[in-house]
Amino acid sequence: MRVFTLAPLALLPLVLARPSQRSSSPQKPIMADNGDLVMIPEGHEKSNLDEIIASSKLLSLHRSLSQIESISNNEGSVGDFLVEYLERHGFTVQKQAVPLDGHEVDEEERKPSRFNVYAYPASSPSPEIILTSHIDTVPPYIPYSLSLPPTASTGSSSIDRRAIHISGRGTVDAKASVACQIIATLSHLESNPDTPLGLLFVVSEETGGQGMHHFSNSPLNTSPPTFHTVIFGEPTESKLVSGHKGMLHFDVHVRGKPAHSGYPWLGRSAVSEILPILSKVDSLGDIPESEGGLPSSEKYGKTTLNIGVMEGGVATNVVPASASARVAVRLAGGTVTHAKETILAAVRSASKNPEDVHVSFSAGGAYPPVDLDSDVEGFDVMTVNYGTDVPNWDIHDHDLPDHGKVKRYLYGPGSIFVAHGENEGLSVGDMEDAVEGYARLIRAAVGRSERK
Repeated sequence: MRVFTLAPLALLPLVLARPSQRSSSPQKPIMADNGDLVMIPEGHEKSNLDEIIASSKLLSLHRSLSQIESISNNEGSVGDFLVEYLERHGFTVQKQAVPLDGHEVDEEERKPSRFNVYAYPASSPSPEIILTSHIDTVPPYIPYSLSLPPTASTGSSSIDRRAIHISGRGTVDAKASVACQIIATLSHLESNPDTPLGLLFVVSEETGGQGMHHFSNSPLNTSPPTFHTVIFGEPTESKLVSGHKGMLHFDVHVRGKPAHSGYPWLGRSAVSEILPILSKVDSLGDIPESEGGLPSSEKYGKTTLNIGVMEGGVATNVVPASASARVAVRLAGGTVTHAKETILAAVRSASKNPEDVHVSFSAGGAYPPVDLDSDVEGFDVMTVNYGTDVPNWDIHDHDLPDHGKVKRYLYGPGSIFVAHGENEGLSVGDMEDAVEGYARLIRAAVGRSERK
């Protein structure tokens, strides 16, 4: 596995208010001979950056998507926008209502107000090639903005338009993929209108994948598959991903006995009990599997664990009566069942009072490492450690021979390293390169259709 790093750019922020129309400024950006350099009249940087975005179908679509807040459970507005946009461009669109996530939502408010978007050209009601991504984002909402890195300037009045930096929540994860997939699909259909392409944009990827699960359990997920290729969109730095680690979540709960902290021997500290357990759990990725650790692999490296939440006790003068922790595991090999057995054995071995310790594994959402296809030429290839909607789509090709199984690709613009941060963003060049990347994947899939 190769490791890729991104050098940070010092940005000069030019935050734009939400633009609904093209700038009325008489000062327009002037394209230079090479197509990427743009002449910007002094004092008009903000309005002219806006003009550059507005003049591009790709960039203006991406801006419109990113300006609509769509934190998980609130995807209705961005879904409405996509339905209108795709219908206007000749697609037949189906809305698939998806219930809201979470127990924190009032039952009276749980009626579906969001939906998956499934679209295809009228001539191809049974797509053979499906491009898919998600339309929800993590919180908090960060407004869309543009900025110009110093390296983009090639003179006193010209800039490299490809270096313009686009920031805001969802600009990378995953509205960049959504916009690039749509534009690549439209571009292909302009010259090949009979290609059986489809688009699927789902909700709730960031909170457990309920949107994709909902689609997977619906009649639209045909059995056997009427499609032979699925192209998933996530931030992969425009590299083709050959697979990603598996996922498992579990909680550790410890029961103690309260007492005055001046007389700790009269009680039993749940915190003192859980600490050696968590120390053991935390080391499982570094212990050889033959010695009771979790598996590693040449492809994915070590299994990693993150103790993300710890709670225990009520006050410093009270011996803690309870303690708990929540742990995420990124599996590099093996099965979910084997991982659970290894974790339970480690907890038992580190427990002083095993009868007071309880381990609970999250229902659903656990899966082993996910291998993906990476057989299209012209891409750098890597693996990633984050989870995706890929395992949430149960493609019904298990009984098919290898040559009949559905191809699954994972690709998209931007870096996961900034995807959930306050500095989420990517460049115009990243977006434009990704459109060509998706186009290449579509062409490869079309070739597979023609060979059937």
